[in-house]
Amino acid sequence: MIRHVVMWKFRTDGTETAGGYALGMKARLEGLVGKIPQIRHLEVGVNECESAASYDAVLTVDFESYDDLRAYKINPLHVEVSDWCKSVRVDRKCVDYTIRENTIL
Repeated sequence: MIRHVVMWKFRTDGTETAGGYALGMKARLEGLVGKIPQIRHLEVGVNECESAASYDAVLTVDFESYDDLRAYKINPLHVEVSDWCKSVRVDRKCVDYTIRENTIL
């Protein structure tokens, strides 16, 4: 199982706050569930505790394989969300890793 984790900082402008953009991103990403078959689990969190190190939102999404992750990334529905995000974000960080079955929770 592959876990894809992304964090974003969004801009604040005359149209919207960073928190408002984060909520918009959450809604768009959650709307992909059931429409992109490669998604096994998807969760979006919006920051609730502001600090100098904070990001505004985080995505955690699981896939069966890296091939499924690649298919997700090029899916037109995801590309549409990604293009919107690129227009309102100021920073993005990403980590992809294999979930080990023996991981202690």
